[in-house]
Amino acid sequence: MRIALSQITTGPKPEHNLALLREQAGRAAEAGARLVVFPEAAMACFGTSLAPLAEPLDGPWATELRQIAKDAGLVVVAGMFTPAPDGRVTNTLLATGPGVEAAYDKIHLYDAFGFAESDTVAPGSQVVTFDLDGVRIGLATCYDVRFPELFRAHADAGAVLSLLPASWGAGPGKREQWELLTRARALDATVWLAAVGQADPAAAGPGPATSAPTGIGHSALIGPDGTVRERLDAAPGLLVADIDTDEVTAVRRKVSVLANRRLGTRA
Repeated sequence: MRIALSQITTGPKPEHNLALLREQAGRAAEAGARLVVFPEAAMACFGTSLAPLAEPLDGPWATELRQIAKDAGLVVVAGMFTPAPDGRVTNTLLATGPGVEAAYDKIHLYDAFGFAESDTVAPGSQVVTFDLDGVRIGLATCYDVRFPELFRAHADAGAVLSLLPASWGAGPGKREQWELLTRARALDATVWLAAVGQADPAAAGPGPATSAPTGIGHSALIGPDGTVRERLDAAPGLLVADIDTDEVTAVRRKVSVLANRRLGTRA
């Protein structure tokens, strides 16, 4: 399966971000990708007031995203914000395109490094996978990468590929943590992992200062043996790569960590 990782920098206006997603989806389709993955907060960057712009999954932003997927003839995965019953929003991934319609609400909220996502975002509770061309794919978002049980739950559900859109916070050691954690999660669950972050805004020139997690780039495609197969740097870019799903079977025969679990660790 050929997939595309679109490392972009989104701004505060959802309609402007849709134009960027449309352009990137077209490029991915031209490269032969069946799936294009955009970062967390593709609808609007963190640091924006989220509640006023949140929309339901049948609202105009998601409807236009479905049209982008239809026009490009591929599946699109992008981060958006949907209203939560308590007045907060939900940090949602929408996966949509020919034969695919799924949504994942971020389970683990980024209450760390001085940022409190739970002040404005309500947590999800459900593990979500979808099927594309006979390949089962799991969904996770950013801070979820620190919780290996979610990725093992993808594998237990039959997934061979996990998608991880992110808006990774910058700071001392944060790039090293991103690289370590993404590789570890692929190896923990013996899955392909497509980690797609927001590009570093500084790579496009200086912008307004913010404490919100805006992204550091360094999106990567990681094999089920934990090795990095393709990687971008900090700047915006489109990574197109092929994954061999049979490699998951081969790795699991050699390193049977899922089958060898004990002490009630199976999700």
